[in-house]
Amino acid sequence: MNFPSNLFNSHPKEDGDFFLGMTGILGFKPKNLSYYKKAFLHRSANKKDGDGNPMNYERLEFLGDSMLGTIISRHIYDVVPHGDEGYLTKMRSKIVSREHLNELGKDLNLIQFVESRIHKSHFGDNIHGNVFEALIGAIYLDQGYKYCEKFIKSRVIEPYVDIEQLEGRVISYKSLVIEWCQKQKKTFHYDVYEDTGNDTLKHFAVKLSISENVVAKARATSKKKAEERASKRAYFALQDKMDKS
Repeated sequence: MNFPSNLFNSHPKEDGDFFLGMTGILGFKPKNLSYYKKAFLHRSANKKDGDGNPMNYERLEFLGDSMLGTIISRHIYDVVPHGDEGYLTKMRSKIVSREHLNELGKDLNLIQFVESRIHKSHFGDNIHGNVFEALIGAIYLDQGYKYCEKFIKSRVIEPYVDIEQLEGRVISYKSLVIEWCQKQKKTFHYDVYEDTGNDTLKHFAVKLSISENVVAKARATSKKKAEERASKRAYFALQDKMDKS
């Protein structure tokens, strides 16, 4: 559906503000604003379409994830002609890592547009990357592949993708620690221990032991995040030994 030229006279003020906000981020005028509104609709809003189907950004997030992976893959394929399949896969993983997508979403301040019944302060970091992917999905449906590619090049590839820097970027400290332990034939294990914190949001406390010695502890809102934080602390504590091995 194409919007009429008198858009700001035919929509409420909030639609006009949203249109201006999207135009500033996208670098072009949206055709169908409804795609972009859905890209920021959290499931807690509990909205449904005319057929009773749930309306939120998750389906657009799925689509945007696919588009992002495809366009980034093509870019790496073109600029690194010597890279084999394993190398290309590793570089793509670094660019589209959840941590990197969260940074992109934060840089664009996309959370300001999220419609939700949950206060924004209660969202985890992943909301930033989720809506960024949903936005890409909305662009694809609204404008097609070329505009989607143009947006990813201007907002992701040109400002953030430096192959040499990415080659040295760590995706997972946990993977590094495990790989080192296995190479050095050292035993290791992650254990959840009793956490007496008074946070209203549940936290997990994890300690990492190597050769039966506790080398790092960390807390986070999920066991996976706590393990990664503990691994990062262990990595920097053991960096000299790990770099020499």
